[in-house]
Amino acid sequence: MQVDFREHAMRTIHAVLAALGGGLVLSAGAAMAQPINVSDGILVNGAGMTIYTFDKDVAGSGKSSCNGQCAKMWPPVPLNVDWIESPYSIVTRDDGSRQLAYKGRPLYLYSGDDKPGERKGDKKNGVWHVVTD
Repeated sequence: MQVDFREHAMRTIHAVLAALGGGLVLSAGAAMAQPINVSDGILVNGAGMTIYTFDKDVAGSGKSSCNGQCAKMWPPVPLNVDWIESPYSIVTRDDGSRQLAYKGRPLYLYSGDDKPGERKGDKKNGVWHVVTD
């Protein structure tokens, strides 16, 4: 009997989503990434830290424009799975690491946010924005 692991993984994702009340958990078999949730209308990671997008990133390009020093201030939201379902996607960074994207836009955290729910990076330099659902 041949098993379709993607179908099995998707069933697992749907069961986990139902149990979490709608929070997104990225899964590929047993491999798990941090959950992405919605809090007060914005995307947050599993620790409740606000997630941002960068205006200089081109949606759907598969690339991040925030590398080097920029990525130290704005750490990319990492990804440790091989595939995910739309509206999420995978961006391969200049250093070869993988980053989570939402609607084709790479996702970031802000090193200046100290506590869950803080949004200190929103509208920073006019190019960083919280991600609304």
